[in-house]
Formats: sequence, C-alpha cells, structure tokens
Amino acid sequence: MSREQGQQKQTRLASIVMLVSVVVLMGGSWLGGLLGLPVRYAFLIDFMALGGFAFAMITLFRVWRDRQKDGE
Repeated sequence: MSREQGQQKQTRLASIVMLVSVVVLMGGSWLGGLLGLPVRYAFLIDFMALGGFAFAMITLFRVWRDRQKDGE
C-alpha cells in the first residue's frame, strides 16, 4: 500500500468516526429524552461523542502534517 493510499484510508476512517459520533450523539439525546434517562447518561453520550471527535481530529491533523512533509 502506498503512502497516499494509507492517508486516504485514515481520512476515510476519520470521516466515518465523525459520522458515527454525530449519529450516536443525536440518537442518544433523542432516546434519552424519550425514555427520561438521568442526566448522567446524557453526559456519558456526550463524552463518547467527544472522544470520537477528538480521535478524528487527531487523525486528520496527522494526515495533514504528513501531506505537508510530502509537499502536496
């Protein structure tokens, strides 16, 4: 696998993680309100989404830095 293909794969993974994070955040908030779950579960869902966003942003930053080194 070439370096560019590896970067594309990482970028695709980061975008999927962001999409899943948004869906979990929105779905969890909706379901929590519907079921009347305690606030601590809302915080748990928020922190899970923040973890996904952090992973995606770190991954995209690393891909960006690698592309800067390559001169693309």
